[in-house]
Formats: sequence, C-alpha cells, structure tokens
Amino acid sequence: MTAHRKMLVFVCSLVAAAGCQEPRAALDLPPIEPRIAPLAPPIRPGQPRISRPPVVAPRRQQFVQALPAGRSVQGRPVNATAIGSGDQCVMFIGGIHGNEPAGVGLCQQLAAYLGAHDELVYDLKVIIVPAANPDGLAGATRGNAHGVDINRNFATGNYRSSAVNGGQAMSQPEAIYLRELIDRYRPVRIITIHQPLSCIDYDGPAQALAAAVARASGLPIRKLGARPGSLGSYAGVENGIAVVTVELPNGASNLTPAQVWARYGGALMAAVNHRGSATTLDNVGK
Repeated sequence: MTAHRKMLVFVCSLVAAAGCQEPRAALDLPPIEPRIAPLAPPIRPGQPRISRPPVVAPRRQQFVQALPAGRSVQGRPVNATAIGSGDQCVMFIGGIHGNEPAGVGLCQQLAAYLGAHDELVYDLKVIIVPAANPDGLAGATRGNAHGVDINRNFATGNYRSSAVNGGQAMSQPEAIYLRELIDRYRPVRIITIHQPLSCIDYDGPAQALAAAVARASGLPIRKLGARPGSLGSYAGVENGIAVVTVELPNGASNLTPAQVWARYGGALMAAVNHRGSATTLDNVGK
C-alpha cells in the first residue's frame, strides 16, 4: 500500500463521524451480497416441510398374491402364485411329473420376471404352479408318492382305471388341487411344462397359441393327442380351454433355472402376451 493510500485510510477513520466514505472505485471491492436468506413462514406442527405436494407419476399397482396351497400325498405344499388382477386368467403349471424338473425353475423364473414387470400383466391374472408334484420331485419319480401319474388322474371321458392312473379319477390330492384352480379361475389358456420330447403339443382351441409358443421356443409342433385322464383332455377337450404343452428337451435338466429361462422364457412370454391372433402352423418351429 502506498504512503498516500495509507494516509487516506487513516484520515477517513478519524473523520468517520463526519461522513467520510472511501470511494468504492478506489478500493475495487465487490458488492456485498446478503448472507442470510429471507425467513420462511413458520411451520405449524404436523405441517409437511414442503411448499407444495410432490408430483407422483401415475403407476399401475402390482398385485402378487400367494394363493392357498394344496397338499401332496406326503403333506408337502403345492404352491400357487397369482400375479395381476385382470379378468382374463392365464395358468402355468410345472413339475407334474417328478422326473421332469426343468419346468419348476422355468416357472419360478417367470414368476420373478412378471413380479418385477407389473405393466405386463395389468389386464391379466397369471397363476403359476411351479411344482405340481412335490413328492415326485423329491424322489425324482414320474408319479406322486402313491405311484400315480397325476397327469392321468383327471375325470375325463377317456379316463382308464389302473394303478398308474389312480384306480379311480380324481383320487389324488394333487390332481384335485389343479382341478379346483382351473374350475375356480377358468383360465383362457393353460401352459404346462414337461420333458423330454422337444416339441410343442396342444389340446382344445390352441392352434394359434401353439404356433406363437413354437415360434418363440424354436421347438416344432407335434400333435400327440389327448391322453386318457390328462389335464389336456380335461381342460382342453372337455372344457374348451386352450392348452399348450411345452416339451423341453431332456438336457434342460442340466441347466440352471436362469439358463432355461434364457432359452425358453420367450416362449412363456409369448403365451402371456398372446391375444388370439390368426397365426397359422405354416413353417412354425422349422
């Protein structure tokens, strides 16, 4: 600071009462900004600490509900999950045969995926039964703990009495539970997952649905026919429900659920999204 400037500051301090002010231009000081913001209105007890309500984007509610479980011969639960709240029901069933386990993980992956994407089921109710035969799955046997093939125990016109078929129709608790679900929710389409025939089969009015599933899976359509006492006979032939059977290859059992989903999840989603298009069977699965 020069001697002249020092003298100027000293003189101003002596004569401040007389109104001496240092010229701003001389000191090159920036204008002073207020350090304290204006006071906000006082907040009353219980009043939210925001000036206006937040804007919330509209979003459809997600509905995931565990339905009352059935029971196997040995008392294991037969679990079912309902996702969505629409009027139209779609049903997926895995693990009817205990030595065909790949469908269990595939159904579980479907439930997880739809549970995280509620926008896909806003107009549907998707019911998923991952393991319809838990006793058979525990013992890696086709039948249940009585040795009965659940998929031959339904009350149908073509039912045949035998030890493997249950002695009489609807004698097994697992078949009774599946029938109760079908009768209560009246699905418009049912997809069951089996092994090991590597094809897409169907019963009832399911030609277009089978075509869509076959195209998404890369598996060919093979019409195997409605087996005696089968779910396809009961739901598809006798009740007019579109029933598609996804027959995965035998090697699918060696894959993790995530790997099975990566390969065949698109086929299940094709069934979820199907709206009865006029798709034909020409070149499907080739």
